[in-house]
Amino acid sequence: MRGREGSGATALGGAARQSGVVTPCPQKAKDAIFYSYSKHINGFAANLEEEEALKIAEDPRVVSVFESKAWELQTTHSWEFLGLEKNGTVEPGSLWEKARYGADTIIANLDTGYEAAVGPLNSSYNTPRDEDGHGTHTLSTAGGNFVSNASVFGYGDGTAKGGSPKARLATYKVCWPDCYDADILAAFDAAIADGVDIISVSLGGLPTDYFNDGIAIGAFHAIKAGVLVVCSAGNSGPFDGTVSNVAPWMFTIAASTMDREFAAYVELGNGKKLMGQSLSPDSLPAGKMYPVVNAADVALPNVSSQDAQLCEPQTLDPTLVKGKIVVCLRGVTARVDKGEQALFAGAVGMILANDPASANDVIADAHVLPASMLSYNDGVTVYAYLNSTSAPTAYITRPVSLLYTKPAPVIASFSSKGPNTVTPGILKPDITAPGVSVIAAWSNATSPTGEPFDNRRVAYNCISGTSMSCPHVSGVSGLLKTLYPSWSPSAIRSAIMTTARTRDNEKEPIMNATFQKADPFSYGAGHVRPNRAMDPGLVYDLTTNDYYNFLCAVGYNETLISLFSDSSVPYKCPKTANLMNFNYPSFSVPSLSGTATLWRTLKNVGPPAIYTAFVHAPLGTSVSVKPGKLKFDFLGQEKSFKLTIKSNGAGAAEDYVFGHLTWTDDVHYVRSPIAVMAAAA
Repeated sequence: MRGREGSGATALGGAARQSGVVTPCPQKAKDAIFYSYSKHINGFAANLEEEEALKIAEDPRVVSVFESKAWELQTTHSWEFLGLEKNGTVEPGSLWEKARYGADTIIANLDTGYEAAVGPLNSSYNTPRDEDGHGTHTLSTAGGNFVSNASVFGYGDGTAKGGSPKARLATYKVCWPDCYDADILAAFDAAIADGVDIISVSLGGLPTDYFNDGIAIGAFHAIKAGVLVVCSAGNSGPFDGTVSNVAPWMFTIAASTMDREFAAYVELGNGKKLMGQSLSPDSLPAGKMYPVVNAADVALPNVSSQDAQLCEPQTLDPTLVKGKIVVCLRGVTARVDKGEQALFAGAVGMILANDPASANDVIADAHVLPASMLSYNDGVTVYAYLNSTSAPTAYITRPVSLLYTKPAPVIASFSSKGPNTVTPGILKPDITAPGVSVIAAWSNATSPTGEPFDNRRVAYNCISGTSMSCPHVSGVSGLLKTLYPSWSPSAIRSAIMTTARTRDNEKEPIMNATFQKADPFSYGAGHVRPNRAMDPGLVYDLTTNDYYNFLCAVGYNETLISLFSDSSVPYKCPKTANLMNFNYPSFSVPSLSGTATLWRTLKNVGPPAIYTAFVHAPLGTSVSVKPGKLKFDFLGQEKSFKLTIKSNGAGAAEDYVFGHLTWTDDVHYVRSPIAVMAAAA
């Protein structure tokens, strides 16, 4: 199956939908087909020359033809941090208890497969078994059952479980190890036909046009079938405009920390003690200080000091490293590989210092030698010490688990950020969830580091990424689906978003990795709160037709939309199609000039009540809501309101500014973020 990598093209059409076959194509293309999507997605994947693909694209019955792109792969305590349990005991009245742990819900995972068995692994290449570990980790986070005494080398010991531990799970292997559109679409087609309720997708890449985005296309067909698709936001932070999986029918999840750390202290010869993190199973003998060197100063001949400082392969001189602790700088190569290079050169330990972009984003890794990862500021302290003496020494303590640390959550530096570069009028990401140092099941077919030099095997592993935060929300979504089986995917997403929290466990605004105040481009609506999500009061709901109208509003051709719409009558773009009126649970105005008016509709999913609107206006704007009160008399009743944002002229900001709207009946608080940027002068 690897033989088709990079050579496949995917064509999507709708002319023969009712017969369950793909759109007609030249005979040569038919012979080249290796996937035919005929269950819910109408199209095919084939090995084609560029000229042949272009010829098919000219057929008016074909929606799009695009290269099968590769996408990137993106616990024992996180559920307590999210309020579902306390000290290992389920909290009375929690969403876990009321939703029966997700029973009767089916969660699908599109990833590297699944394999949590301990012992010899005889998996073949063409099976759902996981030879990477990533899929095992994400699927068990979403819906793994209760397993006691789970840990990574004895650290983080506790009962592991997923968000919906009684849900039924389905795994679809789409990565070998690369993840291509053709395979992803085949998995979506199969999962929808299999009747799953939630699809968890910890994959992503550069955002692109929706009709050329395999994940977006598969997710759209899932939404049409009533299946919620939860996706990772990407690991390209902390830079603006990096968020992926931005289609409004996707639930896009950022990553943040939880209140647990695996502390490994660095003790310097000058008496300073710095707290880093690690999951190194080995430790240095106590009672002895070791010489410590800057990796930049121990480079092999003809190797640049910059490459050596990053501890890149074959850059460190064993004659200068042996028996010492090496200080490596984060960046370019894998964190665990830096430790391996230090070990190859004879080092007894490694101090891994963050680069400026990573700031205070400190991650616990299963290093192959005694090691500790330090924040950028603490790394500066280490480098200053090295420069202050001719004989620097240090010691690295064995890691210890610390719980209930503060502040938490903090946005991970790697978590991709908004604004949405495809459709700026849709605010992305949608929400944040635990994605740093998450413990979950791991495949016995690979090592905890995933590096070829690592021969260790573990049943559980601790890794980080938006790949880890995504299944947390998939698990919570599964609970809501069990509790409210009639809720639409959009209702579930709205419930989670509008009940999120933007403050940490010190009741201060959520910070980013530089300890600056974060904003909705980092966390969306805020940090997920499962117990609040089960009683949101009101939801912003959406139908398939709303998504068709959205595509019209952002400029897609109604003839192409008709090819994959369900109606027997050709779809027509309504004259009123307007992105400002798309019923999303957040508000984004990327080019405010004068006044912008946005319409939304709220559906009552709670008892009869009167809700009042409260607005915190973005800087340089004034915001009004009409009507300011909404009275709901019965379950399912819908009422609309108008949000008007006015620029204050010279006082308007030249960059994005943020605020929020909250509807409340003094019991429920239905909160939505507002993002605004003034139009260019």
